[in-house]
Amino acid sequence: MDSPRNGFIKGRYILSVDVGTTSIRGHVYDKEANIKGSSSEKISLLYPNPGWVELDPEELWLQFVAVAKAAVQAAGLQMKQITALGISTQRATFTTWSRKTGETFHNFITWQDRRASELVTSWNNSFTMKALHGSSKVLHFITRRKRFLAASIITFSTQHVTFRLAWALQNLKKVQEAVEEGNCCFGTIDTWLLYRLTKGAVHATDYSNASATGIFDSYQMCWSGMLCSLISLPLSIFPTVENTSHKFGSTDTSIFGVPIPIMSLVADQQAAMFGECCFDTGDVKITMGTGTFININTGNKAHTSISGLYPVVGWKIGQEVVYLAEGNAADTGTAIKWAQELDLFSDPAETEAMASSVPDADGVCFVPSFSGLQAPLNDPHACASFMGLKPSTTKSHLVRAILESIAFRNKQLYEIMSEEIHIPVTNIWADGGVCNNNFVMQLTADLFSRKINRPRHFDMSSLGAAFIAGLGIGFWSSKEELKCLGCTEKVFYPQNVWKNYRPVIDRWEKALTRSMHWYGKP
Repeated sequence: MDSPRNGFIKGRYILSVDVGTTSIRGHVYDKEANIKGSSSEKISLLYPNPGWVELDPEELWLQFVAVAKAAVQAAGLQMKQITALGISTQRATFTTWSRKTGETFHNFITWQDRRASELVTSWNNSFTMKALHGSSKVLHFITRRKRFLAASIITFSTQHVTFRLAWALQNLKKVQEAVEEGNCCFGTIDTWLLYRLTKGAVHATDYSNASATGIFDSYQMCWSGMLCSLISLPLSIFPTVENTSHKFGSTDTSIFGVPIPIMSLVADQQAAMFGECCFDTGDVKITMGTGTFININTGNKAHTSISGLYPVVGWKIGQEVVYLAEGNAADTGTAIKWAQELDLFSDPAETEAMASSVPDADGVCFVPSFSGLQAPLNDPHACASFMGLKPSTTKSHLVRAILESIAFRNKQLYEIMSEEIHIPVTNIWADGGVCNNNFVMQLTADLFSRKINRPRHFDMSSLGAAFIAGLGIGFWSSKEELKCLGCTEKVFYPQNVWKNYRPVIDRWEKALTRSMHWYGKP
């Protein structure tokens, strides 16, 4: 895949569309990876019941097409000048639809949705899970295969598709009937968009998206028959899994006026990793958007974690499979948006100056846990909280405490990653909207005691999808060429203030402990 399939045609461009958690963004890139035109639309989330978070499939489809067309128009181009389309999407958000008509049976059930939380808790505490853990430990002892070690410590989460899909199969009559008739298709956003773009001709996904569902066996590189049998998920509904760089088909002429080859489907975090050119083992990427995701390239081996890091397929291009180990904190941009809605500030750009206007947070600690605490604490019942409030506390103290908590969670994830994965870290890159905040970036570099690179492009998921599509069609010739296109906007060097922050972090960790298990049984 590193060699071009056909020659580069002068004057042609790559279109990439990224369907994120809060917005859809389209970019048109030229040969030098410059953005020639852009467009975006906000995604409307639906909350039909407490804890439910959905997307309207038809609205998302119309937005996707509109953004793609507007990005090309903004570039002053025509669709016939687009060489290939790359698609990056949020992960683990899914719907089901009729194989015969293409009609969806329900809205997208997003990765944030918690309707299956009771089902997840019940399974995690079940005799079946205890038996699975025990037998897997024995098999790991005998065979030393990591897949059995992974099975011996696995716990389910609502963030994965597994039990939200089980909920749909148990509660939605249309889905049940379609499965019985062999008329049900399952798909994450990438799969559904591909199905619509090809007018129902292709039902497929890629390895990066499949590996993020929780239903895919990243060691065997296939849908997990054992898990599907255990939880009664029919294998017949799942899409074919293809390479990340692959000709998935072409868009139907009726959509854009001309057929455009669809040359990449890739999950957003893996796409950002590729956009950062983190191609080498030990490369680390931090995406600070709605949540924070820290990924490390573990090469051709999947990492088995005992602390809540998750092994995912980064990408599969040709015969090369690259794995990533991932840790995440769910509430990064979420916390900043919440504070803005409380009128602590009018524009997130103000937070950097506000935090720097005070020497410290005046003893105030913020726990960013609107969605529980992920690795290494792994407590879905933790609550978000401010602690240490005083009459002297100002808005600036509160804002500084929020920004510090983002950097502190970054440090937690980085430390557990360093302890578990014995791979020397080579380079660290940061992207996502929150990486524009110099206070967060500098403090993170200080706490890591490592330099962190911030690229000139912040929408790295879109760039990564474009890179993968461009490699597949010969627009770019190799990953080495892609590395030459990267441009660092700023490097944050550690300023050796870690010791000054030790008491602050100790106090913050105490606040974390007191926020845990808040929503558990009294």
